[in-house]
Amino acid sequence: MLKQKISFYLDDLATPIGKLINIAIALLVLASATSFVAQTYPIREITRQSLNLLDDIILGIFVFEYFLRLWCAEEKLKYLLSLYAIVDLLAILPFFLGAIDVTFIRLLRWFRILRLIRLLESRSLFANKTEDIAILLRILFTLFAIVFVFSGLIYQIEHPTNPKFHNFLDAFYFSIFTMTTVGYSDVMPKSDAGKLTTVLMVLTGIALIPVQLGELFKRLIKTANQSDRLGEKKDITCSSCGLSCHDGDAQFCKVCGTKI
Repeated sequence: MLKQKISFYLDDLATPIGKLINIAIALLVLASATSFVAQTYPIREITRQSLNLLDDIILGIFVFEYFLRLWCAEEKLKYLLSLYAIVDLLAILPFFLGAIDVTFIRLLRWFRILRLIRLLESRSLFANKTEDIAILLRILFTLFAIVFVFSGLIYQIEHPTNPKFHNFLDAFYFSIFTMTTVGYSDVMPKSDAGKLTTVLMVLTGIALIPVQLGELFKRLIKTANQSDRLGEKKDITCSSCGLSCHDGDAQFCKVCGTKI
């Protein structure tokens, strides 16, 4: 009973408690992302230490949440192999890899923004919105997530040796113009790892964005076709009152109510 209740609230966005929990998690994700970005700029050491402490606290909360979800899962192996669980694991791996190379850990933390996928996929979030708006929001999030994650990765890889990548904004600028195929070439990765990451970013965008755009276009065409059908007129004469023009979806005469 307790497991079911906890599991329900961890994924619920309809009840006040579920909203509070999931919005709090989303805010923690955004706070950690903001912290990562802020630390790419010259800041005071005491501020940097405070941000590191904040990140440690958020990481601890995410670790607790991960094992709480695992404890509540009825099919634990199925949960561990699910997309959500893999994204959550990527977000908390630095907790278990504290003794590994720091650069590798810093690369992993940029994936934490992907935890918002669970929120974006929730049906409760779009209960009062059309499917077209839901798809559009997912496309926008996909674009944002790709650019944000790969900007962080490229910055982390290039910053130590490439003076063109002073901060996150430089990496973000590079990612935007690379994804849009403009490519001003004033900021370019020099290392092989940076170049490979750039290729992966473009391939990821090519693989994910057209699929979602295609889904949106299908929805728009379907909606337009339904509207056209509703706007059609039936050339059927009512046997009772003689009216010959009825709406395309009409089953009864709009004057006398006789079935047509």
